[in-house]
Amino acid sequence: MLSAFKSIPTHMDYKGQKLAEQIFQGIILVSAVIGFIYGLFIQQFGWTVYIMLAGFTVSCFLTLPPWPMYRKNALKWQPAVPEASGENRDKPQEKKKKHK
Repeated sequence: MLSAFKSIPTHMDYKGQKLAEQIFQGIILVSAVIGFIYGLFIQQFGWTVYIMLAGFTVSCFLTLPPWPMYRKNALKWQPAVPEASGENRDKPQEKKKKHK
């Protein structure tokens, strides 16, 4: 059962994060405008809130899961440098202190 959950991708690249943020803000803005106009027209503030909540729900469904459209620009990581086992590696800050 756990292996099925581990196979689900959980990452989103930087361009995907930007796209998700733009989609989220766009849907919230459009639902706010539509809700305000509709609520003003029928003189019911409750409908404004309902329409805003519906827009929030839709935007959460579209932006919170890491859909494949948010993972198109994966970063190419450099390969890990193997660490020498016999050497004592100093931190860069420690090396600077020793030179003084």
